[in-house]
Amino acid sequence: MTNKSGSTFQDAPRTGTVTFGEDRLAIADITRLARREARPVLADDDAFTGRIARGAAFLDKLLDVDGVIYGVTTGYGDSCTVAVPVSLAYELPHHLYTYHGCGYGEVFGDTETRAILAARLTSLSQGYSGVSAGLLEQLTALLEHDILPRIPQEGSVGASGDLTPLSYVAAVLCGEREARVDGQPLPAAEALARFGLVPLKLRPKEGLAIMNGTAVMTGLACLAWERAEYLARLATRITALAVAASDGNPQHFDETLFAAKPHPGQQGVAGWLRADLGDNKAGRNDHRLQDRYSLRCAPHVIGVLADALPFLKNVIENELNSANDNPLVDPDGERVLHGGHFYGGHIAFAMDSLKNLVANVADLLDRQMALLVDARYNHGLPANLSGATGPRASINHGLKALQISASAWTAEALKNTMPASVFSRSTECHNQDKVSMGTIATRDCLRVLQLTEQVAAAMLVTVRQGLALRQATLEGAMPLQPGADAFVTELADDIAFINEDVALEPTLRRLVDGIQHQQWKLYE
Repeated sequence: MTNKSGSTFQDAPRTGTVTFGEDRLAIADITRLARREARPVLADDDAFTGRIARGAAFLDKLLDVDGVIYGVTTGYGDSCTVAVPVSLAYELPHHLYTYHGCGYGEVFGDTETRAILAARLTSLSQGYSGVSAGLLEQLTALLEHDILPRIPQEGSVGASGDLTPLSYVAAVLCGEREARVDGQPLPAAEALARFGLVPLKLRPKEGLAIMNGTAVMTGLACLAWERAEYLARLATRITALAVAASDGNPQHFDETLFAAKPHPGQQGVAGWLRADLGDNKAGRNDHRLQDRYSLRCAPHVIGVLADALPFLKNVIENELNSANDNPLVDPDGERVLHGGHFYGGHIAFAMDSLKNLVANVADLLDRQMALLVDARYNHGLPANLSGATGPRASINHGLKALQISASAWTAEALKNTMPASVFSRSTECHNQDKVSMGTIATRDCLRVLQLTEQVAAAMLVTVRQGLALRQATLEGAMPLQPGADAFVTELADDIAFINEDVALEPTLRRLVDGIQHQQWKLYE
């Protein structure tokens, strides 16, 4: 059954909770909320609730004595020298999200929007933003009831935070603009009312606290990291099957060989390949001394991604668990601290790096496919892996067009690896004169992931076809270990052997959907 997003996968039941409070959250917490696999709750311990209350009370105290607070009793950005009377301080947040309502482009999907909401709630729950408990409760309610602000993707330079896209979150909290409920667009006030919620009246600084931060890029980075981690495993399994389909040499992944180059991620990938292909110390195909690089050096390509993932995870989770608006409020020392924590440089670096690593995997799989469909290099398989025989072979073309498409997707992925972070633009009357471009880097990364998942889907069709053709040869296919063998059986159930030319788009869409929902359990 197809759900509202076009996926054939049903939403998993929500089991367990993710608690927003003083404890550190992980990427997995955000992605579970984004997929509606967990429920959001606010911590109810005295330490957390007291800290939130003290921050809001301190701002009230400053307003009572007519204190000067950026974004509370001053204008924003370059307008920080413009004094705002205390009598107008409660109107200022409304103006902030109103004039930032100039986003454009495609709208973020449901999963992406939930990740953004969860990332913002995580930051505000650090207790340095001076927001009220009511704001945290309203944000939690959006996640709980799946009231999803309509957020255009374009318009953020990543400092002073994701101002324009997050203005759409602020507006929906206040009953303005538009939200989605059950996939249907509704006026925000109507969406809130459906669940017994009333529009929020923002307190001074709360508009700034919602908008002036890195929640869009960070929430999306959590999704990107998880997809990349799964892709590393899937690309390894595909590589093992490509070696088997091409009758390659598994000795390239020997344990002693990889002990000589001690990158742990690279060694791990080689270990997964041995788990699929066996040790094969003196077995089949040792006469073929060296396979081509896309097979022989696969651990060296996928392994760079595998080695980078732990570092990137730490970077993303540090940003996730940060207070990243401005100014910050120290509720215990009763100080207002002006700084630049809205700057998304760490996420920009992480996403510029990750998209490069992922695109290299696309290139690797594309080269493997090129070998498998070419009768000059696939060691005895038919051209384009066509399954047609006899007179009908002349009119069938196998995977010829699929290889062209995979090459096109790979080229686009490689093109999108241009780093966004080096394209800083001076904005907002040169107040924001050096910006991170983190949100653009993250959007680029998600696009590269999508394209690479499409290449992986094409390779799943290719290795399924190639292994079936190899099995029909006189020598048959090399034996696979149980995990890989079960995977091939599952592929054969899902991908029909291609005797006659067939339009593969429905199959590809189903496979990409399976990849993005992590349909196959790999290397447990």
